[in-house]
Amino acid sequence: MQTQKRDLLRRAKIARILLLSSILTGCCFVSLGIAEQPTFHQVEIRYAQGFSIDYLDNAKLVTVFNPWQATDLSYQYLLVQRGTSPPKGYEDIPHIEIPVRSVVTLSTTHLAYLEQLDLLDTLVGYGTFDHVYSAEARTRIAAGQIREIGDGANVNVEVVMDLNPDLIMTYAIGSPYDAHFKLVEANLKVVINAEYLERTPLGRAEWIKFLAAFFNKEAEADAIFDRIAAAYEAMAAKTQDIDHKPTVFLNAPYEGNWWISGGKTYLVKLLADAGAHYLWADDPSSGSRILDFEAVYETAANAEYWLNPGQADSLTELLSIDERLAAFEAFQTGNVYNNNARVNQYGGNDYWESGLTRPDLVV
Repeated sequence: MQTQKRDLLRRAKIARILLLSSILTGCCFVSLGIAEQPTFHQVEIRYAQGFSIDYLDNAKLVTVFNPWQATDLSYQYLLVQRGTSPPKGYEDIPHIEIPVRSVVTLSTTHLAYLEQLDLLDTLVGYGTFDHVYSAEARTRIAAGQIREIGDGANVNVEVVMDLNPDLIMTYAIGSPYDAHFKLVEANLKVVINAEYLERTPLGRAEWIKFLAAFFNKEAEADAIFDRIAAAYEAMAAKTQDIDHKPTVFLNAPYEGNWWISGGKTYLVKLLADAGAHYLWADDPSSGSRILDFEAVYETAANAEYWLNPGQADSLTELLSIDERLAAFEAFQTGNVYNNNARVNQYGGNDYWESGLTRPDLVV
């Protein structure tokens, strides 16, 4: 009888110890186990040709192809989830901890992607303030929340180092004066963005997914881009079977030279999807070439529309460039239009900002 009583008391004591241990473990101690692996939303790249994203267990391998014209270079970046160890085998690739908490950008299109993703609060530095159109970004500039860092050869590396951002997003044209190379030499976290080389409007807009990958915002980027693509494609479908496609030419002479876009460029694709016929659409180039006045006039004298005539804000300003421009039929009918309908007091032009990331609105 005494033995049974001692056994019952011992079991009760053990039960109390186990219960207390459970309570203390649950309330007062932190697990020392391995950090939980993140679950990334994986995007599909449908139109853009200039980048790819490969998803690993706790990281993303981002590749940028041919980041400026006439180059076969590729840049790679390993985006590693905060609180986890980088996967092995990528030691020679620059590492970026994600999600990024602060960023510096040098292009208005990068700024527009940030605004679309509701990430402007992470922007701590920007190239040249005069280029900025966004009302929200201008408010943050006025409040001192964004610092001006300059661009190209004039980029202020010391200011960038003082900001110490998690990420600096640049672009390059292959010039030794590009800001990109100066920032890389300073051992900063620099990533190159080549959206400006995309040949289609939707390809360019899809780079929102590239930027989103650094913030783990791919799901949001997918939703935004899907809406843009659906609206753009619906509009483009309406124009393909129209009976008359108005003829169009572009730009204006500068110091005697007239830069003509080739037929495989972003803007020419936009014009085609808008239902226009660009007079050099059959040119196989994806860049631009120079023609003299006479060559342009021979082809475009009777064109119905003249778009994006340089810096001119009026027909009078066009005549100040060259009085012969009055001979074009589009000039005589007043069908000359520039991309400056949304320019703020500082000179920021929204066409070069949200206009490039929202082709559904431009088309």
